[in-house]
Amino acid sequence: MRIVHVITGLSTGGAEIMLYNLLSRINRDRFSPSVVSLLEQGTLGNRILELDLPVYSLGMKPGALPTPNIFWNLIRTLRQLQPNIIQGWMYHGNLAAYVASRFFTPKIPVIWGIHHSIAALDAEKQMTQAIIKLGAKISDSPKKIVFVSQTSRSQHEALGYCHQNSCVIPNGFDLVRFQPSLQARINLRTALRLAPDTLLIGLFCRYHPMKDHANFLQAAAILTKKYSNVHFLLAGTDVDAANQNLQQIIDDLALQSQVHLLGERSDIPDLMAALDIATSASAYGEAFPLVVGEAMSCGVPCTVTDVGDSQWIVSNTGKVVPPKNPQALAKAWQELIEIGSAGRTALGQAARVRIQENFALDAVVAQYQALYV
Repeated sequence: MRIVHVITGLSTGGAEIMLYNLLSRINRDRFSPSVVSLLEQGTLGNRILELDLPVYSLGMKPGALPTPNIFWNLIRTLRQLQPNIIQGWMYHGNLAAYVASRFFTPKIPVIWGIHHSIAALDAEKQMTQAIIKLGAKISDSPKKIVFVSQTSRSQHEALGYCHQNSCVIPNGFDLVRFQPSLQARINLRTALRLAPDTLLIGLFCRYHPMKDHANFLQAAAILTKKYSNVHFLLAGTDVDAANQNLQQIIDDLALQSQVHLLGERSDIPDLMAALDIATSASAYGEAFPLVVGEAMSCGVPCTVTDVGDSQWIVSNTGKVVPPKNPQALAKAWQELIEIGSAGRTALGQAARVRIQENFALDAVVAQYQALYV
């Protein structure tokens, strides 16, 4: 069965990584997948090519709507690939998949994938708002709408999305790639020239307003007044010394000696396993943050803001705090510090078991494969 995945872009992000994870485990005897990126090929595009799968890039400009030329390029590509199913990923990819499918007779079945939560529609960019509203009007057309989180599903249905053709398939996690590692803890502290008992709290995500790096750093400034041996590890796209806005916040909070900006990294499993506490500090937009499940897979307890399904993912294995509240975030960190290494290890073990029982990658891939037949 030929499946074409149409995605907005292939830079490093939650939906993009989940697509890669799905493609890495899909049954190639039953399914023949290919990927079309509306934007450039991106970091994940190269990794998908390494799976010996075709990737097509249409060259849409970032932040733009698909132009008629982009749609015609997509239609030509689909005519070449002759898919049995088109699966859209994210709002632009869903819209493009819907429009392109209508140029085929018989019409090719379409599956939408929504990886975003909407606490308040007016918090989104105007173009995103328009695409979300348009999506609601045509949401009875897809064969299936796959929401990555329960919260996202209920929020979209409240905005008028069809409920009769929707389902929830959470993100899945590779428990072999992400696992506890004492050696990773030792190696990272050695590389950063930190004492072996240094506490490391991490935030791994691209630099974007929804990720609320300021919230994380303000909480860090509060915590450092009580603990001198805590350091903060930040990694992700544009999370480096060249980011003047981020650097200014660090300077204003006098955190230069305790914050480490690592930029975009390919060794996230090792970085995750080296942490004492992982964090998602997002203000909005998260549906099912991959970094939380990745950290839990590594046996690391998490402190998360109550956005999307973060609370459901963590359950009783970590801490959940309101968004945009650095005092609450710092307090949650303090509580995890005060239970000691043994207490954090026990929470981390429970977190890994929760991922194994509920969000293992192979089980999630099986749910996607069931949609295709």
